[in-house]
Amino acid sequence: MREIRLSDMDDIARGAAILGAGGGGDPYVGKLLAEVAIEKHGPVSVVDIDDVEPDAVVVPISSMGAPTVGTEKLPSGHEAITALRALERVMGKKATHLVPIEIGGVNSVIPIAAAAETGLPLVDGDAMGRAFPEAHMVLPALIGVSCTPMVIVDDKGNTMVLDTVSNEWAERFARAACTEAGCSVFTADTVLTGRQLKEGLVAGTLTLAHKLGRAVRLSPEPVATAAALLDGQLLITGKVVDVHRATTGGFARGQAKIEGIGAYRGMRMTLSFQNEHLVAERDGEIVTSTPDLICVLDNETGDPITTEGMRYGNRVAILGVPCDSRWTTPEGLRLTGPRAFGYDHDYMPISVGGN
Repeated sequence: MREIRLSDMDDIARGAAILGAGGGGDPYVGKLLAEVAIEKHGPVSVVDIDDVEPDAVVVPISSMGAPTVGTEKLPSGHEAITALRALERVMGKKATHLVPIEIGGVNSVIPIAAAAETGLPLVDGDAMGRAFPEAHMVLPALIGVSCTPMVIVDDKGNTMVLDTVSNEWAERFARAACTEAGCSVFTADTVLTGRQLKEGLVAGTLTLAHKLGRAVRLSPEPVATAAALLDGQLLITGKVVDVHRATTGGFARGQAKIEGIGAYRGMRMTLSFQNEHLVAERDGEIVTSTPDLICVLDNETGDPITTEGMRYGNRVAILGVPCDSRWTTPEGLRLTGPRAFGYDHDYMPISVGGN
């Protein structure tokens, strides 16, 4: 067991935003909430998956909505704990541990704030190994874990409890509620026991986010450092020349176009996203697709650039990063492959479609 201290937060937030594949929400506000909670309540205890008791009650807490809205519609600060307590009442038992639902952006740091406030230990892992836009796109779904009961809380204090016949229906109802609440809510759902963690989580991702964020901050070649740590491939370096983005159906959807610079001069890349980057096409050829990660970094600093943060003129380096191997199984691809998002093509592994 170890601790997350105030001095760790910048590096964790940076690393988590890189691992979010452009999504998960801007971690800045969540980082501030975590820093305030740590200052008030002290460091957060972090425990490895192998050290969690088999009968432990492990609860993911996260936000849901369009990242473009999250940058302007700020939380009240009480939503996460309200969701947790409501879920405990529904379950009739107390949470023993908290965990991020995804290692991406704000959803990596919200559980840190909640753990500091409640005094609960935080499990070193997450349910995706990246960020995905929809609630049922989690590894626990592959082992039969239900998303429900799911508690949804908005900034006004409204609380909803869902109990659905499938995880896909949980996503549909939750997304509708999220849209009505202004495209930004908090949720507590997908409860796991300690014995389910090895199969239901990607282990060590909080540690990875911290290591990645620190390495990028300290490296004289941050993009190369990130690629090496993540076993990723550089797909292009270039300039963002166009971004089309719209908030529809509770998601930020759109495309970004990049013109190559340096060794990639003359090449063009198009990124398609739904909160997270899902498909990268270079000169008309798909070179990386979901469930692999498409990570956009500032070409000079290595800092992550989220889908809602991309602007004309950004000089970027785009990495393709392998996902957890469970996502590339037939069951995993059914949930998170290109066809799950309406693209008419199969999964393109980076090893085939990259450099």
